[in-house]
Amino acid sequence: MSAEFLWYIPNQVGPGHRGDDAVEGHNSLDTLTRHATALEDNGWTGALLGTGWGRPDTFTVATALAARTTSFEPLIAIRPGYWRPANFATAAATLDHLTGGRLRINVVSGKDDLAAYGDTEGEQADRYARTREFLQLVRRLWTEENVTYRGEYFQVENSTVVPRIETRGKRTHPTLYFGGASAAAERVAAAEADVQLFWGEPLDGVAERIERLKALSAEVEREHPPLEFGLRVTTFVRDTTEHAWADAEAKVAEMAARPAVAASGGQHGPLPGNPLRRTAVGQQRLFDLAARGEVLDDNLYTTPGRFGGGGAGTTWLVGSAEDVAKSLRKYQNLGITHFVLSDTPYLREIERQGTQLLPLLRG
Repeated sequence: MSAEFLWYIPNQVGPGHRGDDAVEGHNSLDTLTRHATALEDNGWTGALLGTGWGRPDTFTVATALAARTTSFEPLIAIRPGYWRPANFATAAATLDHLTGGRLRINVVSGKDDLAAYGDTEGEQADRYARTREFLQLVRRLWTEENVTYRGEYFQVENSTVVPRIETRGKRTHPTLYFGGASAAAERVAAAEADVQLFWGEPLDGVAERIERLKALSAEVEREHPPLEFGLRVTTFVRDTTEHAWADAEAKVAEMAARPAVAASGGQHGPLPGNPLRRTAVGQQRLFDLAARGEVLDDNLYTTPGRFGGGGAGTTWLVGSAEDVAKSLRKYQNLGITHFVLSDTPYLREIERQGTQLLPLLRG
């Protein structure tokens, strides 16, 4: 199976995201453009741009980067509630038109500072039911004209989005990525997403979830092409296996020495009494991996999650380029075809992994 390889661009107000080099103007257009053009120059398809209240607006950043590049494909994280579906569908159709079909979308339903932009938390079931309607309606607005939709959360009347999305081969609209590990999230993915993204779980956990999502797709009578699968994970690559593990352990030691982590007893996340404990099902699955061992499979390092790692930084695939490529090919053999990789410093690792890791994965 062919695979696509994307990176991650940190659009953050504060510098030093996950140990990135803190430089003046770290989130300026010039600096972020250096990331995007480096991705083009080093063989990457594009990059995920994260979203959340208190961060630069993801869609605006992606638009600016697309205007300064020629092949870079932004995977733009967006949230229902922050966006109304018809407004979003129009904005996305416009950017897709202007970029010649380079747009990808990651729909996020996890918790955020929703009240800050006028949204409400609601129950998990309501949040994912709304997301399902959002995905249904956006897809229809991209592929149909004169759409009338009357859902519980969203309604439109005789709505046609312009410019129209141009069909490009099998691509009829921007690819819709989605995450989430709860039962409610998985039913939404099985019914409405194009790609389900997983965090860096061991192979057995990913295999289990793929089989469950395939079964759910049949159960919910999925109407779209078969669901595809992606992996979002930190790839910690050095010239040799020994060098990689030495650097990884040194970096975790630095994380453990930070005051906020030391004050929590060295457990940033998994302990029930910890006020920093994450509640998202997918994130908790990652934290729980540490109980199975510090290293799972061949080289999945779980210890970063104990000392401040979160999201894609909770587990790391550690090793030489050959080690990490071997592990990623095992995920690919399970059915993963979309990879979103990263490590810090982001700009340096774009080149390192682009020249050392990508040729092995594509060869």
